[in-house]
Amino acid sequence: MKPSSKKPKALVVIGPPGSGKGTQAHLLCRKFGLKHLGSGDILRARQKKGDFTGRKLAEIMNKGGLAPSFVVVKILGDELEKIKKEPKLKGVVLDGWTRIDTEAMMADEALEWYGWNENAKVFLIKISKKESLNRLTKRRQCGNCGRLIPWVGHFKKIKKCDQCGGNLKVRIDDKIEVIKNRLEEYKKETVPAINYYKKRGKLIEINGEQPIEAVFREILGKI
Repeated sequence: MKPSSKKPKALVVIGPPGSGKGTQAHLLCRKFGLKHLGSGDILRARQKKGDFTGRKLAEIMNKGGLAPSFVVVKILGDELEKIKKEPKLKGVVLDGWTRIDTEAMMADEALEWYGWNENAKVFLIKISKKESLNRLTKRRQCGNCGRLIPWVGHFKKIKKCDQCGGNLKVRIDDKIEVIKNRLEEYKKETVPAINYYKKRGKLIEINGEQPIEAVFREILGKI
């Protein structure tokens, strides 16, 4: 049976650090009116609560480590529950929640639980390790609004935030030793999650080493 276009979309975007999955997730949200759930932003916001879990998350993530799955899954479940209450929901984009195979399986269960699995698609934004290192060591973030400026295309020439004019700085977790840890974690933990989706015939591979607009056009061609 062909999936209904009226049912909420559920798009899962995965890829190595620096692949631009967050940028593509935001573009998809604007294009289709979807709700963006980015694990990085939400986990960093969770750090600010200042409780034990918040402090522990800051300690782990600032060293390039991964938050434990039970924390990730709980936070994702809480966010999905809140979103489910929104009237006329068009769908969600999950960005960065499926870092390991068990999380990928639980994300699948969550999408089925909330009735969003029928129109679900999983996109892998592929870039090389060399490209990851280059992008992550050079990308910047606005100190005012938090906007992340990728080291791709015309963004390389930006001196101030293109949204609010704020000063740009390198993120604390974008240092070379932290990046190398993240890439090792990706190879060790996320590749099995990718294989999980591949075995289920749900994985759609996208060339992430193109300009942002070309990557987005390729994704749209697969939806």
